[in-house]
Amino acid sequence: MIKLSDLDNFTGTENWYRHGLMPNVLYTDGVRYLAEHAQAHWLIDKIASLQLLPNIKGEEFQVWRLKVDDRTAKLTCTDGGNGGPEIELYAETIDYTDFQLDEIDLWVEADPWTHDCVILLPSEH
Repeated sequence: MIKLSDLDNFTGTENWYRHGLMPNVLYTDGVRYLAEHAQAHWLIDKIASLQLLPNIKGEEFQVWRLKVDDRTAKLTCTDGGNGGPEIELYAETIDYTDFQLDEIDLWVEADPWTHDCVILLPSEH
């Protein structure tokens, strides 16, 4: 079972992994560890696929938060605030999940020049 403290050891990344279905989406060592040890590939797939939404696609910085309550969850995406109040860009209720953590934040940083984006743990920034 994964613990949130397991992810604290990831600061920066040595490798970049390209998402299999969304080649413009990369993710870090810490995100890969999370996906493998928490069986959370679905979460990475969801964040990657939602990069196609017009209001998310243009956002250079995104904060994705999954909050689990019993076996349901809420997934939200905000613009991180950028010095002001956070603007919610996306929200979804997930009717069932076996995700092992109560809450996780993942960041997405987009490069407007290459149109690539990277999913990372906040500690890897």
